[in-house]
Amino acid sequence: MKLKIILFLCFYLFILETNAQCAMCRAVLESEGNETAAEGINDGIVYLMFIPYLLVGGIGFIIYKKYSKFNKKKS
Repeated sequence: MKLKIILFLCFYLFILETNAQCAMCRAVLESEGNETAAEGINDGIVYLMFIPYLLVGGIGFIIYKKYSKFNKKKS
C-alpha cells in the first residue's frame, strides 16, 4: 500500500506543469515576446535539473540493492 502511494505521488508530480525560470530570465524573455524561446528555456532548465536527481537516485538504488543482498547472505 505504501508503495502505491509513493508511485501515485511521483506520477502526480511529473504531470504538473512547472515554470523553472529565474526572475532575470523571465524578465528578458517576456520583454521579447517570443513564446517559443521562453518554452525552450523552460525545457532546458527542467532537463538540467532532472539529471542530478536521476544520478543520485540511481546510485541510491544500487546501494540499496547491494545492502539488501548483503543482509540476505548474512541471515
